[in-house]
Amino acid sequence: MTYHKPVLLDESIKGLNIKPNGIYVDVTFGGGGHSKEILKKLENGFLYGFDQDIDAINNTIESDNFKLIRSNFRFVKNFLKLEGVQKIDGLIADLGISSFQIDVPERGFAHRFENTIDMRMNSDADLDASEILNSYSEKEIARVLYEYGDIKQSRKIAQKIVKYRFDNKIETTSQLKDILSAFYPKKIENKFLSKFFQALRIEVNDEINALKDLLNDVVDLMNDKARLVVISYHSLEDKLIKNLITKGNIDGINENDFFGNRKLQLTPINKKVIVPTDSECNVNSRARSAKLRIAEKI
Repeated sequence: MTYHKPVLLDESIKGLNIKPNGIYVDVTFGGGGHSKEILKKLENGFLYGFDQDIDAINNTIESDNFKLIRSNFRFVKNFLKLEGVQKIDGLIADLGISSFQIDVPERGFAHRFENTIDMRMNSDADLDASEILNSYSEKEIARVLYEYGDIKQSRKIAQKIVKYRFDNKIETTSQLKDILSAFYPKKIENKFLSKFFQALRIEVNDEINALKDLLNDVVDLMNDKARLVVISYHSLEDKLIKNLITKGNIDGINENDFFGNRKLQLTPINKKVIVPTDSECNVNSRARSAKLRIAEKI
């Protein structure tokens, strides 16, 4: 299998400020792009990789300094505890979907292929995209499309989906395109369908709640001066990460201690969010929406 070079690879690895003897975690192993670069900088240190996708697990790295664990990253704290790890020196997360997942038609992540609509990152999970389209209420479908896809006509689209499925079970990409074709001009077809598929994928994999769980646990896992490096592709993700770094919690609430000082546990390494260069975006279109934030434990 072929995985593309990760987005913002050099910037994110530099941001980890890797110690040769440190303990690091790559919670989105994927094709191993980040993990391979981290391992190059380790001597007696150790790297734990996490991924829920069996294809990623089968793509593991053979190294005495590495262990790959099949799990959603929302459970990283529990699994590290089982490994006897109390504190780490850095954690990296490259959120969203891998290029490999998009490029495999039977996974159902991409609208450019005619296939069944699946979108599960964990193939053992019960909920897939087809189940959402065929069993969610009209109100629930509209919520998913609006919250995760920023689709303005979410209610009308949800209404049409429910009407369509009354006579036909929705299972394929072509059926979806047929349902949605009336809601966008041809010139923005790819953009619209990408947003629609993104919304379904986020719901299928409970991505926002999984990220919340990770962010709520990560600071307690970090040693002093440890680094948090996160690449996000959705405004909701970036908002949670920014809140944790600048407010001290994912809800963005200003909390002060007894003396009126802000309760912050992280400090940003870069004043502004890091985005890909134009040249990187030209090579990898997925990079266009990427935002990288780096923080250090105080």
